[in-house]
Amino acid sequence: MERFDVKRGLVKQITEDGGLGAVAKKYFEVVNDNGNNSFSGSHDIMTSIEAHFNDSGALIVDVKNIPPNFEDKEAMKIAQDSRKRWTQFLDEVTGYNSKQRGDKAKEWAKKGSKAKSAISQALHFMKVSSNVSDEIKEQAESLIAEINSCLENNDFTKAASRGEKLNKLFQ
Repeated sequence: MERFDVKRGLVKQITEDGGLGAVAKKYFEVVNDNGNNSFSGSHDIMTSIEAHFNDSGALIVDVKNIPPNFEDKEAMKIAQDSRKRWTQFLDEVTGYNSKQRGDKAKEWAKKGSKAKSAISQALHFMKVSSNVSDEIKEQAESLIAEINSCLENNDFTKAASRGEKLNKLFQ
């Protein structure tokens, strides 16, 4: 399962233009429009493709590939075409090229890491410090619970902002 950021406003535009399934039909042989901006399908070496937009507007995809016969030049051409189609599909539905998608993925992961770090620092500070009031501890524990919930729901942006708020409690 992979997650890709999507440019602001693009989900709405894709929805108005027939949905994610309609875009997929331009690139893949078998496409079943599942409604709600989701589809399942396949194309050559990609034996299973499932994709949808989540509530926060990111593209969530699960693709299963089979390796081509590396000895067969025709099989290699088909595999290269499949990869090209996949990349073109991602370019269109995310609004970002490959490098931008990679940068966005790093940025997203960094937000999750920062939120986890904020929790770790807060817990350590509360453990070693004797002058943290019960009110501050209560606020911190509430924020930690909220951050953990955000992390479980893969909402790293919200988790990072709550992590910043948690850090400010101890400054």
